[in-house]
Amino acid sequence: MIDLVEQIVGHQLEATVKELGQPKFRAKQLREWIVQQRVDSFEAMTNLPKALREKLAESCRIWTTTVAKHTTADDGTEKLLVQLHDGGRIECVLLRDGDRRTICISSQVGCAMGCVFCASGLDGVERNLTAGEIAEQMLRLQMLLPAGERLSHIVVMGMGEPLANVDRLLQALNFATDEDGLGISARRITISTVGLPPAIDKLAKLDTRFHLAVSLHAPNDELRTQIVPVNKNIGIDAILQAADHYFDVSGRRLTFEYVLLSDLNDRPEHAQQLARLLKGRPALLNVIPYNPVPGLPYETPSIHAQQRFREILENYGITVKFRHRKGDKINAACGQLRRLSKENLVPLEGTIR
Repeated sequence: MIDLVEQIVGHQLEATVKELGQPKFRAKQLREWIVQQRVDSFEAMTNLPKALREKLAESCRIWTTTVAKHTTADDGTEKLLVQLHDGGRIECVLLRDGDRRTICISSQVGCAMGCVFCASGLDGVERNLTAGEIAEQMLRLQMLLPAGERLSHIVVMGMGEPLANVDRLLQALNFATDEDGLGISARRITISTVGLPPAIDKLAKLDTRFHLAVSLHAPNDELRTQIVPVNKNIGIDAILQAADHYFDVSGRRLTFEYVLLSDLNDRPEHAQQLARLLKGRPALLNVIPYNPVPGLPYETPSIHAQQRFREILENYGITVKFRHRKGDKINAACGQLRRLSKENLVPLEGTIR
């Protein structure tokens, strides 16, 4: 079977249409139906001849994935558990905030980085996603919107380490920014990473202009290696040097992510060390109070601890934002829905609320 989303993302659709004995303009029609009109069947493509629709149904497929579960929170957050053709499962999320329609997408099945607080990596990494599988998340989440709404922002902050799958990720993000794709500005796309300096340098060399969010989670190497084991082979200094170079090339303000874990990295001395580390850098510090994961021992810091942490950073002149938690009632932390749904999971099209 020919996978049409993969063909669109790989700019191979015209060649495929030609092989099917169809004129070039059919490729444009197919792309518009799938990307702009958001249809999920060939039968809905009414300006295609019936014979062609039947031929496409026999030789092609729009989706390689199915929606195994769809959950919705009171704040409008929607989360999809997506089943891949080989049985793997990933998660993606639609977040509504005023006029913003932000999606959070995955780049791998599982994760190899080993962050101790994260549900995504509890079972390790199975494989990288293809560019088409990454793009399918975008398209499936777009289909949750009314016809008059469109996606405005993308964060690659779901399952997996994006820069461990950088080539396929960039192919999918190029589709997101293309005028005949989703038409989302590169400045509205954020790649979140634990910090892989060679891949960050590649982003700089390619002049990608996406926002970069580096997940620090600790202000020193000893604590960071405890929380993010892969840090043992990298180190904070190398990550900051690569991030600074990316800023110099792209001009995009850096974001540093810091998941706040009760009694682990939320103490006053941690805030002071973090402030000294970031002082002088044109960066935003995005602090995320931990979203608890069943089966893991970590807890959300008290409101008092959060306020104390913030005050110390602000007294040092650090630009800090505490992220409002969304979707916690639908297990919106990466990997939670996947793990909770692991047993007896039957792929279903449609919504389970």
